[in-house]
Amino acid sequence: MDSIASAVQKLKGLTQDLVKGRESSSRRNPIETLKRLQRESFSDLMKLRDRQDKVERLLSFYRTSKGNPFQESSTLLRGEVDLVGAVLLMSKVDEEHWDGVGRAGIRTGVDCRFRFETTVRDKDSVGVEFVANQKRDASNCGDVHGTPLSLSKLFYKANAGDWFSAVAIPFGAQFRDFDVDSDFSLQAEKGVTDLSIGPPLLHQHNGSAFGVTVRKSNIIALLAQSVSGMRNEHCFSTFGQVVCQLPLGLKLSFFGLYRGPKLASHKVRVGALAAPVRFPRHLEDVDSTVEASSPTLTTNNLENGSIGLKLESELDEYKRLASWVEMKHANPKHLQWAVNLSDMSDDVYDWGLSLGGIIEGPRNWDHFQVESYVKLKLSKRFSLKPGVAYVVDGNSRTLALVLRSNWSI
Repeated sequence: MDSIASAVQKLKGLTQDLVKGRESSSRRNPIETLKRLQRESFSDLMKLRDRQDKVERLLSFYRTSKGNPFQESSTLLRGEVDLVGAVLLMSKVDEEHWDGVGRAGIRTGVDCRFRFETTVRDKDSVGVEFVANQKRDASNCGDVHGTPLSLSKLFYKANAGDWFSAVAIPFGAQFRDFDVDSDFSLQAEKGVTDLSIGPPLLHQHNGSAFGVTVRKSNIIALLAQSVSGMRNEHCFSTFGQVVCQLPLGLKLSFFGLYRGPKLASHKVRVGALAAPVRFPRHLEDVDSTVEASSPTLTTNNLENGSIGLKLESELDEYKRLASWVEMKHANPKHLQWAVNLSDMSDDVYDWGLSLGGIIEGPRNWDHFQVESYVKLKLSKRFSLKPGVAYVVDGNSRTLALVLRSNWSI
């Protein structure tokens, strides 16, 4: 009996163990299922993330390779309105005194300039400039009237790193646009007259031009070629500049301008951007009968150009001393010169002092002038510049009280 009872007890115990094992396994199954689902979902999320990265890389490559070069680029608008008025005190109001004022560079009136500039391919830029000013009508008793807003400049500037750049100006070129210090400013910072804006050769209009600039350590070299068309005439000009950065904050700039002969045609009008090129002599002999019936080109010699020298020095953080001299090839004794001292140390006002003139010979100071001004910064975009200039031109003496106002956007 005892053996039967013990067997029954063992059977009951085995049954209870089987029931407990099923209950514990049923409790463990949901946890294992959740863990398994989590592992699978994490793997799927990682696969989706990889696919998203591939799509984003593909879209980025498509935008940079096939997109418009102007895409996502902003257009910068810059504008300046310059108003100049003057009171001229003369001993005698005649043609000689007016000629002296004109040679001094005292120009009154309103000058408005607006420029649209857009960045292209990260480093390049393209822009257009419009200008409106006042013009004197000689046929109507010298009345002054405003000119409509018209295109004055079109340019494209390409930068290939820090050592090389190129500028193309199909219309409205000035050699100051290639000057390494100009940075395509709308208008040069002028005092009372033109003495403070550098040698005159930089501000002559030269039609269409192309120039390249190379930078190496403390030396900058520039070479530009231009072709100007005035009515039926065309003239080729070559401009060069070398800038050396010297110790003690000195900077020396050498300018050179060579003007070729003026090609003129009195009957044919083909526009400002077309220039005639003459065939070699032997071709002229063969086609002499054709040339006899066609308009001939006459070659008129212009002044060959000029050379200039400019020296700049930074006296301290705000004071700057600059001087320049220009000599014309046609008349080496004809020298134009100027010395400028400016101070921009105050947020409220700046000041400047300039003197210069024209020398025709060692004992002939044909023209001399001195000027001084104070620039009052009334706001961030508006300033007033009162100044005074004294001009000696031959036998004429003129004292000019000038007020210049400038508003920029």
